[in-house]
Amino acid sequence: MAPTSSRNASHSTHAASGWDTRRIAVTALLCAMAAICTLLLEFPILPGVTWLKYDPSGIVALIAGFAFGPATGAVVSVIPYLVHIATASGVYGVIMAILATFSLVMPASLIYRRQCTMRGAVLGLVIGGIVCLAACIVGNLIVTPFYTGMPLDAVIALIVPALLPFNLIKIVINCVVFVLIMRPAFKAMGIEVPNAGDAR
Repeated sequence: MAPTSSRNASHSTHAASGWDTRRIAVTALLCAMAAICTLLLEFPILPGVTWLKYDPSGIVALIAGFAFGPATGAVVSVIPYLVHIATASGVYGVIMAILATFSLVMPASLIYRRQCTMRGAVLGLVIGGIVCLAACIVGNLIVTPFYTGMPLDAVIALIVPALLPFNLIKIVINCVVFVLIMRPAFKAMGIEVPNAGDAR
């Protein structure tokens, strides 16, 4: 990722950490957008497994991580989901939502930070997707018995017909949509998007 001075506004209230007023404001906006997504736009994508729901908040977190770095991505991967503590999802739903988003955004944004090219972005998304898929399966094995009251054997039996395809579909949707909107989103925030062969 390019140095903060080249990506963010020059007037900084936290110059040492890179958290200037513009970055804080945009992070707050992205958190709000992700919270709206996870509250109002979630829906099941596999028939018969209605408790597994997709929402596009992960796309917002990817924008945050790629545009402003892993720290911002981490913030947007955590804060918006805390609102679910007061919903039917409860603590267990919050844990799984944070795990799924954090495990995708952090590896992807860390790789993109080191290789700020479209090639680096795609590589980051692939690695992040693999990490996310593994984390979601393990997380479901630990959390789902508490969340749904299902025995562990029943959860294991759901890995192939439900958990694996759901998480794979979710990751693919998040990554594909992110790649499609990355350029216009970055341009709207005044952030340079490198070409496929750029190395910065």
